[in-house]
Amino acid sequence: MRHARRRVVRRVTRLAAVGGLLLGGTMVTRAMASESPDAAVPRTYAQEAADTGAGLVSRLGSSRTAGTWIGDDGRPVVAVTDPKAAAEVRSAGAEPKVVSHSMNELKSATQTLRSAPRVAGTAWAMDYRTNQIVVRGDSTVSAADWSRMTRVADGIGAFVRMERTEGTFTPRLNGALPILSTAGRCSAGFNVTDGQRDFILTAGHCGPTGSVWFADNGGNEQVGKTVTQSFPGDDYSLVQYADGRAGDGAAVVAIGDGKGVQITGAADPSVGQRVFRSGSTSGLRDGQVTALNATVNYPEGTVTGLIETNVCAEPGDSGGPLFSEGIALGVTSGGSGDCQAGGTTFFQPVTKALTELDVQLLVATPAAGGSAAPSPTPSASATQSSIAPGAANPGASAPVAGGTAGEPLLSRLTDSRNVGPGLLVIAGSLIALVATRYIRAEQDRKAYRRYYSATWS
Repeated sequence: MRHARRRVVRRVTRLAAVGGLLLGGTMVTRAMASESPDAAVPRTYAQEAADTGAGLVSRLGSSRTAGTWIGDDGRPVVAVTDPKAAAEVRSAGAEPKVVSHSMNELKSATQTLRSAPRVAGTAWAMDYRTNQIVVRGDSTVSAADWSRMTRVADGIGAFVRMERTEGTFTPRLNGALPILSTAGRCSAGFNVTDGQRDFILTAGHCGPTGSVWFADNGGNEQVGKTVTQSFPGDDYSLVQYADGRAGDGAAVVAIGDGKGVQITGAADPSVGQRVFRSGSTSGLRDGQVTALNATVNYPEGTVTGLIETNVCAEPGDSGGPLFSEGIALGVTSGGSGDCQAGGTTFFQPVTKALTELDVQLLVATPAAGGSAAPSPTPSASATQSSIAPGAANPGASAPVAGGTAGEPLLSRLTDSRNVGPGLLVIAGSLIALVATRYIRAEQDRKAYRRYYSATWS
């Protein structure tokens, strides 16, 4: 019986690790998947390249354009620098907006900011809609450092906007389920494969290569080990499953209440797109993409090329998935604020991580209930711009099964009564394991500090 139960827990652990993003008690329900399990795959397939904002930007070039975003009506809007480009955009069915500064100028401004002395607690991104670079400083940035950054911005031009923000820009690491290690706690993102082995794609700041992850604070149910990590610079890592397989439900992102969202592909989002994020601390939340290619200077190091959103997140949501219409978009990196006051949250784009790691997303088959299959190419457009932001939803729903005596094992695994905030993986209840695991924890922590002190200094 014990062995049978362990097999069930192991299977459910994998389901939890797909999205890793469950709440044992209450669950945010304002953005839930509503389709039946047999619903069709997402509606956000590509339009003709000439009719999309991305296609127009590519065709007109970075000297005549300054980004694209989704308007309130779902049509692509393209920032252009001359009337002729505006006419081309209009004739293609998109809406032009004439601006003063080209993408080349915006990129040059961000390069100047990047070359300036680094100030932890600052972040910047291109605001396509206002044709500005927005530089934000959190509460940890001193008046002297902010003044220095302001002088740099003034030297670039009036199109650089300076903003102070409450809270701090930090990776969202502490106090979360369902995956725990001596390096800390994180939420898992998406399941991926290299064709031979399966992995969890999660945030890189969750822990260095070699971190061992468990589904319980007693260290009894091993999920896997981090085999590849990139942070800072990027923010992604791969956790290889202990037996190499993700198992049933690999293409389902859990969103709580026994429900999940089927993942059918991967793509890059557009500015203005409505997106959904699920996390083990704050549950399922939604908002909009506010910028792309954002840079954030965490205390631990600088990460670039991020998706910026106004979706709230809290410590423990790190590594959790960002998605829309069943399309994987990113994994949670960090941000400021919380889900009471709101804030800014950054995500590592999934497409870049898949390319650099040479892995494929495990996706759901068109009919719900089938086993997951690797996705050879993204199954959505690069911008997903064929649907109005307000009409988007998480994606086709699917049940998250598993449990005994009427209580889902997923709920038990994520019950806050089972795990105390701030604890490491080693639980004091098993005396025989304490000594060896304590030594391993100390070794991991020291290696972790050595690793980052060498990298970040």
